[in-house]
Amino acid sequence: MANTAHLVRRQSSRDLNSQRSLDRLELKEMKGRLMPTIENGGSNTYGATNIAFEDSSPSTKIKSACSSKRGSQDGKPIFKPDCEEEERESWDSKLTFLLATVGYAVGLGNVWRFPYLAQKNGGGAFLIPYFVMLAIEGIPIFYLELAIGQRLRKGAIGVWNQVSPYLAGIGISSAVVSFNVALYYNTIIAWCLFYFMQSFQSELPWAECPNVYFRNGSYMPEPECVVSSPTQFFWYRTTLAISEDINTPQAFNWKIGVALVVAWILVYLCMIKGIASSGKVVYVTATFPYIVLIIFFFRGVTLKGAFDGLRHLFTPTWHIILDPVVWLEAGTQIFFSLGLAFGGLIAFSSYNPVNNNCYRDAIMVSLTNCFTSMFAGIVVFSVIGFKATMTYEKCLDDKNRTLTELFGPKHDVPLELPSEVGSIFNFTDANGTLRSIILPALQVCDLEKELDNSASGTGLAFIIFTEAINQFPGAQFWSILFFLMLFTLGIDSQFGTLEGVVTSIVDMKLFPNLPKEVLTGTLCLICCIISMSFANGAGSYVFVLFDNFSGNFPLLIIAFFECIAVSYVYGLKRFADDIEMMTGSRPGLYWLICWKYLSPLAMVSILAASFVEIAVDGSGYDAWMAPKGETEKHSWPMWSIFLICFLILISVLWIPGVAIARLFGYVVVDDNEKAWFPASDLKDFHGIMPHEVTTAETLLFCIRPDGSEGLCCPTYHSYDDVTEDE
Repeated sequence: MANTAHLVRRQSSRDLNSQRSLDRLELKEMKGRLMPTIENGGSNTYGATNIAFEDSSPSTKIKSACSSKRGSQDGKPIFKPDCEEEERESWDSKLTFLLATVGYAVGLGNVWRFPYLAQKNGGGAFLIPYFVMLAIEGIPIFYLELAIGQRLRKGAIGVWNQVSPYLAGIGISSAVVSFNVALYYNTIIAWCLFYFMQSFQSELPWAECPNVYFRNGSYMPEPECVVSSPTQFFWYRTTLAISEDINTPQAFNWKIGVALVVAWILVYLCMIKGIASSGKVVYVTATFPYIVLIIFFFRGVTLKGAFDGLRHLFTPTWHIILDPVVWLEAGTQIFFSLGLAFGGLIAFSSYNPVNNNCYRDAIMVSLTNCFTSMFAGIVVFSVIGFKATMTYEKCLDDKNRTLTELFGPKHDVPLELPSEVGSIFNFTDANGTLRSIILPALQVCDLEKELDNSASGTGLAFIIFTEAINQFPGAQFWSILFFLMLFTLGIDSQFGTLEGVVTSIVDMKLFPNLPKEVLTGTLCLICCIISMSFANGAGSYVFVLFDNFSGNFPLLIIAFFECIAVSYVYGLKRFADDIEMMTGSRPGLYWLICWKYLSPLAMVSILAASFVEIAVDGSGYDAWMAPKGETEKHSWPMWSIFLICFLILISVLWIPGVAIARLFGYVVVDDNEKAWFPASDLKDFHGIMPHEVTTAETLLFCIRPDGSEGLCCPTYHSYDDVTEDE
């Protein structure tokens, strides 16, 4: 029965598509009679494949209108198909798309994770595994997502459902992961907003330890702050109001709760009109971080000790790159810093003109992202070098002061002293008198140890970097700039993450009559309510749980299935043909090898190595120990392990689940409308001739001379019959 029903649905779909094509031909003929021909002149824009680009509003939706295939602008040909795409939002310019994509890819991880990983994993030697993983994993998957989104003109769910109804779960998994990540990612934006507002005080509140006042009028510095540091105390106690562990959440943290509400309102206001609003916001959010980084660069390299910080960062330790963990961390950093498998890149590229050069975009944005990481590393470690030098010199001053009190003038201090604390030391003073003293504990001053004492993530941004800023003249100004930069870095990444969710819901037609601005507002409201779980004493521990598990394993699995879907289901030759029609040039063998073999192998290796690392080293979180003024490693309690399993499974089970449901005849994603793709117009425009299968393609990819791929054949969804009239 399931097979019979399946055949009936296929036949009905064919009949419906045929009728739709006839209706559109009649509509086209009527419009030709009623509407004047659109002239080639007067267009000022990014792409003429969508008539909305010729209007001042990027979201203007204009029904199909016929035009000539070729126009000209500054002497260059412009692609104009016979019939325009219907009802699809579009970017108002190429620059807007590039800024949005760069803003989405370049995020907080570039500033607060890459420098730490480079310093930890061999300094300059870390760049070797970093660029190798970029070449075999980062750029190929980035290129794949941009190309498939531009080709099929849908969000992640619609794209993978078009490739095969059995693979629609890939898109749903991407949307679920994006939702989970958006929940906690906005918490970082809220923290940045809180620090940003605190930076306007006459003295930065994390510059000195607060005082504890007693009833008799006396006071003393807060003991917990004294044993830690002012920046640590302000972060853990004032900002997070942190509890002793994840099992004991304290009272609701209203300061962070208010900041979260403000952060979600700002995100909604920036996305209220879709890419029409967020596309304009990125002109600020994508460029401002670079302006601040450049300012901090010139400030940082002129600081005392900056060279020591840069030397510490880039001095290569070659033997360490033989450690598999280094390659694991390089691959993980590349993967997550580019924002792969979230669905945001697919959604962004679906709004591009069909003849956009997605290959050039993939190379440009990926390299921009990586060089931004290295530039941020220079900025961060020049400041860390300054901070380490100041701490080292203060340590030397304190140690010399103690020795002077013991031995007198500096030249009388013995060159060698016993290392044991409490030992008796005999010496002759300047007057020739034999004296004996009990040696106190002396500080150990080590510049390299101070440089090693760096951190990643929130520790780098809210503790180490703020401690360095404290020592800048005009610290308030630098603090405002720094946290405003972190805010802009975070919020445009949040745009892309949420856009992947919104576009997927729209493409699934779950709420067909609901305006997109209402849908976006409802989604932001739901996220805002759930994210209040991060605004309590244990909220930062829950944040760490989400950060470590909601987006790492699921994204690797999703990206693996994306490569499998393109290479083994859609078909490499078909995909290469599509890219050639869109860009005018065919992807080389290198990209095909990456998509079919190297990238999936890299992701499986990273996934397996991650599980082995957790099995060997365990997993946990750093809990704040108030009496000690430091963090201590705690294991996750049982309920947290269940939550971790839930976050991973709720994201990835859609992939097999949708396939099994489809196998038994249950349709989860009902979207059979084929993508608009003016194949014949593109072939004519680029002058593309039929591609002859090479011997290398036959040997490497099983592609036969007739274009079939043996065991890698595409599904019954055929795109060969897609024309510009659809």
